[in-house]
Parts: sequence; structure tokens; C-alpha cells
Amino acid sequence: MSAPNEFEQIARLYRPLTRGAPEALGLLDDAAVMASRPGFDLVITKDTLVEGVHFPAGERPDLVARKLLRVNLSDLAAKGADPYGYLLSTAWPPGYGWAERESFARGLDIDGEAFGLTLLGGDTVSTSGPLVVSATMLGWVPAGGMVRRAGAQDGDVLAVSGVIGDGGLGLKVVQNALDDPHGRLRARYTLPEPRVDLRDGLRQHAHAAADVSDGLVADAWHIAEASRLGLVISLGTLPVSPEGRTWLAQQSDPLAAMLFLATSGDDYEVVCATSLEGAAAMGMTVIGHFGGDGLVVLSDGKPVETGPGGWQHR
Repeated sequence: MSAPNEFEQIARLYRPLTRGAPEALGLLDDAAVMASRPGFDLVITKDTLVEGVHFPAGERPDLVARKLLRVNLSDLAAKGADPYGYLLSTAWPPGYGWAERESFARGLDIDGEAFGLTLLGGDTVSTSGPLVVSATMLGWVPAGGMVRRAGAQDGDVLAVSGVIGDGGLGLKVVQNALDDPHGRLRARYTLPEPRVDLRDGLRQHAHAAADVSDGLVADAWHIAEASRLGLVISLGTLPVSPEGRTWLAQQSDPLAAMLFLATSGDDYEVVCATSLEGAAAMGMTVIGHFGGDGLVVLSDGKPVETGPGGWQHR
């Protein structure tokens, strides 16, 4: 079935996603209008996903939509922001007809409902390919309360939520380079869980934070650089899932394997600078500390070379 024209698509696929929010103006205008919220700051973030780069060619459109929202939600979570709404941009290549676009909208609806998000507007165009989707997401924090990358203090510990490396292993599964009998690693890559549950704790305890999208080492080092501090990370303290432990045990070079987990992206956990007490209060694992000069990554107490430390954007 061929896709309806742009305005019919907006009416049928996207207007229901506004959930009647007056700010969206029924998607009948070229802009949304928002009243200020006294006592709060508006936090704005934007991420783009490209077919063949951030998700495999032929991925189900509903899963693409949900991942798009979740990677943006991960940025808001690391800033301590409460999710509010988003602006959407889609560039559809040939082969993505009405059924695929309906599937994409269903994905937006599922996670929009789950995370309390309102579609506020956007744009839809055609392209010769590949599929490109982008969201600009908005959230609120109490005035002056956003957790920045800069702000780590000399002597702070480096702490991380959840487990590290499953996103990179999940990509191996998607690429048919690793077995995943229970589907847990594929799910970590395909549908990451943004740590929105941490936003209150981060506002209370974190001096600086980032989400782990490009790789733990790289994203932790971004905090140190922004804060003008050195950083020490101990590989032996990284939290690793049971699936990650199983994979590690099968590798002939344990150090290279551990470095893979520490530098692969798509985990969407939160890494932050905090106190020991703050890390404990947030249920995070302490994996290093801020201070000294430059980046030092230790394995069994000895410095090791990590390369760029994560995904390099071109």
C-alpha cells in the first residue's frame, strides 16, 4: 500500500501521539508553543539514528522508533531531567510504505505511553536512503539543578549504573558473530533501558554525569575533561552481566576482551562523579576516581592502553 501524503500521514499516524496536549496545536501548525514552567529549567537533547549505522538494515520499524526515544531519554536521565515531549524528524527511503510507517508510529506510541512523552511536532521527508530518524527531546529539571558533564571534584569516585559491555555484545549478536540463546544481549542493543529511575538520585548526589553511549571509558573521560581533572579507572571493578562473564571466559585474551566491554558503546547506563556515600545511595558500582593527570586505565594494578576508548563519530 502506498503511503498517504504528508498531511494525511501526520493526521493518521502522529496526531494521536500528541495525546491532546495543547502545546502541540494538533500538529496543524508549523511550530509548537510552550508556556514557561516557573521554578524549572528546560533541558533539550537530540539524537539521530541512521540505518546500517545505529540499527541494522531491515530492523522492525517499531523497534527503531522505540530505540530512538530511548537513546534520547538516556541523555535526559543523565542530566537528572524529567521527560516531557519531543520533536520528530523522519527521512523515508523507498521500500518504507504505509505498513512500515504505521509500525514506526506504533513503536512511538508504546514508549510514549510508557515514559509519559508527548509528540510536539516535527517533519517527515523522503530520501533515496538510508532511513534516518531523529528526535529532539525536552525535559524539565528544578532551576539550576541539571547535572552537567563538568562539575566532578578532585577525590570524587567514578560510579556506573547497571552492567557494562552488553550493548557491544548485543551488536555482535545482531551481526551474527555471537550466540544469544536467551535473547538478552540482543535486547540490550535493540531496546536499551534508559535509566530514568536514577534522575532524582543524580540531582541529589552526582556532581557530574553522562550516559554511556559511546563506551564507558570514552564517556567517563568526557566528564574528566570537562571538569579539568585526571581520571583513574580499574577494569577489574567493572560490573559485568552473567552473559558477559560467560563470553569473557571463552576469550583467549582476557585483557583485550575486558577492554572491549569497557570501550564498546550502546550500554545507555549512567556514569557519574559522586561520593562513596552517593554511589551507595544510588546503587551504583564504584569503578575509579577523579584526580591526578590524564586518563589511567588499570588492569591488575598496571596501566594499559585503551586506544580512543569508545566509538568515534566521523
